[in-house]
Amino acid sequence: MQQHSFHVTTIEVEGVTPLQFFMAGEAYKGTRYFWRDHDTTNTIAGVGHALRLTASTTARFTDIEQQWQQATQHHTATAQPPLLFGGVTFDPSNDKVSEWGDFPQALFVVAKFQLVQKSGKTYASAHCVGDVTAEHMHALRKELQALIKTAKTMHVTAEKPKMLTYSEPQKEAYLQSIANVTARIQQGEADKVVIARTLALEFEQELQPVQLLKDLLTEQPTSYVFGFEAEDLFFTGATPERLVMVKSHHAYSSCVAGSIKRGSTSEEDVRLGESLLQDEKNGGEHQYVVDMIAENFAKSCETYTVPEGPSLLKSRDIQHLYTPIEGALKEGTTILQLAKDLHPTPALGGVPREKALEIIREYEPMNREMYASPIGWLDIAGDGEFAVALRCAMTKGNKAYLYAGGGIVADSEPQAEYEETLVKFRPMLRALGGEIYE
Repeated sequence: MQQHSFHVTTIEVEGVTPLQFFMAGEAYKGTRYFWRDHDTTNTIAGVGHALRLTASTTARFTDIEQQWQQATQHHTATAQPPLLFGGVTFDPSNDKVSEWGDFPQALFVVAKFQLVQKSGKTYASAHCVGDVTAEHMHALRKELQALIKTAKTMHVTAEKPKMLTYSEPQKEAYLQSIANVTARIQQGEADKVVIARTLALEFEQELQPVQLLKDLLTEQPTSYVFGFEAEDLFFTGATPERLVMVKSHHAYSSCVAGSIKRGSTSEEDVRLGESLLQDEKNGGEHQYVVDMIAENFAKSCETYTVPEGPSLLKSRDIQHLYTPIEGALKEGTTILQLAKDLHPTPALGGVPREKALEIIREYEPMNREMYASPIGWLDIAGDGEFAVALRCAMTKGNKAYLYAGGGIVADSEPQAEYEETLVKFRPMLRALGGEIYE
């Protein structure tokens, strides 16, 4: 494998936001990314590629980890280390044709130019991989400074696009799949299987990543907001769900499963939340996730803690049952290993995992690609964070494809499941300026 050495130049900057930086990188369209964590303490934008890692096997987590370790073995720690940003597809064994085309099973990048806003400070870095001269690094630094200067002049005021068509591909096949999967569960083949579907939208003009990110940041202030360009594709969303975070050898995960809509008044909202906390079906679904993540933490951690019961996690459109789990990692355990072991949780795949994935492949009328998959970042020190790509869309030109699903158990009803997906489509649909046709 090729030997890499990283060259990094970093400057502290003021008066520029990551979204402005992303927007200023228009010349690098197709190679940008954006990330804001759920508590807004860490926001990252990347422009261009200094390094691009892909994997197209079922061992994609291991492949990426080996490539990253190889790439960084000669890099000495810097104040702002290069970040590796990216994600994997949901199921490498799903061979259904999709609107994503020939997409790799894993795609991770180190940006040519990176802006990190953390704890009230903002740092911009330029990265180069390989043998470079002092002149080359000087030119790279000048380009970074020009990018920052441009970013400071950016006004993010993009209008929402005008929707032309709204369709529900394979709606009947989706409803039929719920009936088929329920029957398989009733026969004892699985306890729970998550089934998803797609909305397909077409717009008057080409969709703008900056507009979508801006609206998601404003409309979903307590969610992870991500955006990832891959040539002509843009994958974006506002997800409530952390898969795993590692910070100083400590791991954190969130069990988010079981949901109900928000109320139109505070009284109704409290009543709906209480009914969710008392609901046996949702409580059972949630417990599957807690048990599975706790089992993995028992294997990966020296010590770990699990709260006695769930609380409520509320976003603008929906409230979920939520249980955080954390633990001190055993020596040598990495964030990519944790992501591999945890994906997919019962909230995204089902119980038992392998049987649920088989049933999904058989009945789900779509290929999820990166929907419901880990997306996020890691650094050379081993710290990082991955969210689960939910409440999301893939856009290409003037078309958008939205994704949502729900957990199917023995007494699930197709129409009720269909209506739950309508609630889950709302955040992304609102950002796109559309509305649900009920």
